[in-house]
Amino acid sequence: MEWIPVVFVVFKFLVLATGMFFAIKWHYDQGKKGKAQESRAVLRTSAKVAVLFVVILVGLGIVTFALARVLGLDLGYP
Repeated sequence: MEWIPVVFVVFKFLVLATGMFFAIKWHYDQGKKGKAQESRAVLRTSAKVAVLFVVILVGLGIVTFALARVLGLDLGYP
């Protein structure tokens, strides 16, 4: 009875490793298909996300300072 968990764990590891190998291989092969056009789309999308992140960050800073003033918190400036 003590060898059953060992066999099951080894079997599970082999199945998961095989599945991971083929998943990574499939994604790698899919990435090679439309590389140039896809890289432009990824670059454009990442630029949009970066701009959105900066806008949200600035907005959060403004809201934080406004809320701090309303609550009368000392922000360390005159």
